[in-house]
Amino acid sequence: MPTQPPQTNDSRRSWKQDLVILTLILGTLFGYALGERALWDPDEGRYTEIPREMLETGDYVTPRLNGVKYFEKPVLFYWQQALALKAFGLNEWAARLWPALFALSGCLVVYAAGRRLYGRRAGLLAAGVLATSPLYYFLARVITLDMAVTALLTAAMLAFLIGYRAPPGAARRWYFWGFYALTAFATLTKGLIGIVIPGMVIGAWMALLGEWRLLRSMYLPSGLALFLLIAAPWHILVSQANPEFAQFYFIHEHFQRYLTTVHQRYQPAWSFIPVLLLGVYPWTAFLLQAIKDALPVSWRQRRQHPDALFLMLWVGVVFAFFSFSSSKLIAYILPVLPPLALLIGRYLARLPETPGMRSAWWALLGAGLALALTVVLMPRWYVGEGSQAIEFAETFGGLIRAFSGFFLATAIVAAVFLRLRRPAAAVTALALISAVALSFAAVRFTALDDRYSVKSLVLALKPRLQPADEVMVYHTYYQELPVYLGRRVTVVEWRGELEFGTRQEDTGAWMIDDATFWRRWQGANHVYLITRRENYERLRAGNRARFHLLAQTRENVLISNKEPAS
Repeated sequence: MPTQPPQTNDSRRSWKQDLVILTLILGTLFGYALGERALWDPDEGRYTEIPREMLETGDYVTPRLNGVKYFEKPVLFYWQQALALKAFGLNEWAARLWPALFALSGCLVVYAAGRRLYGRRAGLLAAGVLATSPLYYFLARVITLDMAVTALLTAAMLAFLIGYRAPPGAARRWYFWGFYALTAFATLTKGLIGIVIPGMVIGAWMALLGEWRLLRSMYLPSGLALFLLIAAPWHILVSQANPEFAQFYFIHEHFQRYLTTVHQRYQPAWSFIPVLLLGVYPWTAFLLQAIKDALPVSWRQRRQHPDALFLMLWVGVVFAFFSFSSSKLIAYILPVLPPLALLIGRYLARLPETPGMRSAWWALLGAGLALALTVVLMPRWYVGEGSQAIEFAETFGGLIRAFSGFFLATAIVAAVFLRLRRPAAAVTALALISAVALSFAAVRFTALDDRYSVKSLVLALKPRLQPADEVMVYHTYYQELPVYLGRRVTVVEWRGELEFGTRQEDTGAWMIDDATFWRRWQGANHVYLITRRENYERLRAGNRARFHLLAQTRENVLISNKEPAS
């Protein structure tokens, strides 16, 4: 079993320097303009509203969304969000703080593990590759559970790998205990995948290496006790408070979600392939070479580099697991990016001796040119000519310029490398170009706010709104609306993901049908309604009541049952 070399004072000092510098640089990268964009529907609204309601009600055991029981996910991220909102106020920056912090911590863990496994240069490169991969960067700025669970699983898996390499003693024990604790926190963040993913990867790795004796030195009894001490209490408390929780949470949200199309998110098994290739661009060019370089030459040599084999199994098992799921979202494969970054960092660290380097740069040159041309031609392919093309360009023009420039710049870097043969400078240039382009694109995403958020309509509504007034949504539900209003809204003829919760207790006062809507709309109280434009046109065509248009966007409208005061 490999052991860790002793550290000199100089190496300890460089560790601290690297961590401080990486924290400052990557903290700036992930934090730049973090609060500029509105909360987007559905995830950002949902994962801000649930903790907002926890702060409002004081109930930190039973999650609720718009006052309805919501058991799709565990509670840890809600607690963290509530802490941020309590500390910094209800705003977009505070709501996105935890995903950005998890992204930063994931990069620091990858650096530390890469340095421990393959040297300082590999660690720095791996952290840079991860931070500037588009899928990782953009999900660092989106309020979902995926970045949190990815960072926790990354730290857990790497704690296991480093613990395996450590000699018997206190350090080894603490690494393994860290593994158990981090898997427990991952389980409290996104459910059973916090156990399933480490179990599948480690089990496959042990089987390939024949390392089953490791089970005797993993501190299993104390580790499982630590896992249960962290993960079990909330599950017990919420089950006691809500007898219906266990069946819905464990059966419906785990097994049925994976095995059936109950959530209507089915995609073919290959659908994550283009997501991954674009999600790690421009480092995609080095992906195949990095994996090939890490593969053992023969079956007998598989034990010579157990760490590289572990990383490849981590990528392959997780990618296959989610590819064959009947429910797919782009963010599901985020956990494969940290081990990929480590493999790519390991490969790039040996420049210029790395095999296949010239072919990788030729591939990047071709891919950059092709993608730049594709992005430029996209408006014509999708919307053709005329007013639709103008509207498309107005909405997406900034992003088109950002991404086409990004792809073209990576192609230019590849061409310069093929001419001058300066690999270290070329890799540095790729990282800088990626960081600048991704930051620019993140700012340009604010142009899509009216498409994915009703914040502008809420800003028009709030000066008019009185405590006794009622706010409704019609045949839809905007997850961010109660966040910006700071109160529950009335939902007309829509259940969606709240269907289960509405069957557990009486929510009829605010989850209403069409007949109740018309009675309230024609009553004496002031009612405001936000809905999609097509719903508004249908309501007007019915001629059953008067509708006063107060504000509108291309997608949605704000109307009232009372004529606005002049």
